[in-house]
Amino acid sequence: MTLRLEGLRRRYGATVALDGLSLSVPTGAVVGFLGPNGAGKTTAMRAVFGLVSLDAGQVTWQGRPVGAEERRRFGYMPEERGLYPGMRVGEQVEYLARLHGVPAERAFELTRHWLQVVGVADRADAKVEALSMGNQQRVQLAAALVHDPELLVLDEPLSGLDPAGVDAIGSVLVEQAAAGRGVLFSSHQLDLVEHLCEAVAIVDRGRLVAEGRVEDLTTSGSRRLVVRVEGDRQGRWAQGLPGVRVSQVQGGAVRLALQPGTDSQMVLRAAMAAGQVTEFGFERRRLSEVFREAVGHPLDTAGATGSGAERTAGATGRGAERTAGGGAPAGTGRGGSPTSAAEVAPPGGGEPMP
Repeated sequence: MTLRLEGLRRRYGATVALDGLSLSVPTGAVVGFLGPNGAGKTTAMRAVFGLVSLDAGQVTWQGRPVGAEERRRFGYMPEERGLYPGMRVGEQVEYLARLHGVPAERAFELTRHWLQVVGVADRADAKVEALSMGNQQRVQLAAALVHDPELLVLDEPLSGLDPAGVDAIGSVLVEQAAAGRGVLFSSHQLDLVEHLCEAVAIVDRGRLVAEGRVEDLTTSGSRRLVVRVEGDRQGRWAQGLPGVRVSQVQGGAVRLALQPGTDSQMVLRAAMAAGQVTEFGFERRRLSEVFREAVGHPLDTAGATGSGAERTAGATGRGAERTAGGGAPAGTGRGGSPTSAAEVAPPGGGEPMP
């Protein structure tokens, strides 16, 4: 089974959010969805759930267009807080399970199970507004998982989590993929993505610019040398070496990309001439280097504040991404209530459960 985004296009006035974006998310794999701010990631994820009206293209699941029935079997976690702040945690997750058609007794059991898995079982009776941002994030993941979805679409699920939370949530994502589900999640934490994901898709300006297995992407391309010269933490010694590009300087270690045919011994001689060499060895590309080469700039300086086309104010902003018929903005339900796949697209296209 595969989720397929085919030729997605969406324009807000003069701003292009999606420009013919196509990609696939197979089941049984964790796929990282990467891109600078405003690249179109959130817009594409919303399109899966009908929260964005597309100018062109389609979203398919198992080769058929995605509709209300398919969305009931998906789990969605928006980047924004999509929870009732004054509702108790356990009641809220159980309520969302019921929206997806889970019987009452089973919804109660699954709620307790997933709150335990994500590490907030002891806060089941607390109101959401009393939780830390990290624990709210854990609750949102439980809400996305509680109905046993076939596909998980998660927008920045690791944001705001401490290291223990990242480990816990990351383990859940890997386990879900191992159980045969599809997992697509966006993140700006490339080291974590490299650790968790089997494959990534990188988008920029609404278009796919790179995709593939993490192993293939990080072992292809130019050879990488890591060199550390005592007394030169900025890597000045490597500037201007023929056939050599400085990829990154961090903590005194200089990562170099060697063009084909470049002699690594020439690099070693240049380093030794500059001082005592304390580290010299080949390494594979980091995902951050793959990203930089694909989009032309590092992730941490990409785009503007906010998210460009995905966060433009006024007529081209959130209001433009409302559901058909004047529904609530993406990430919330009616009156600021949470978004779930069932609430966005209930059976038969009617109103969500009250």
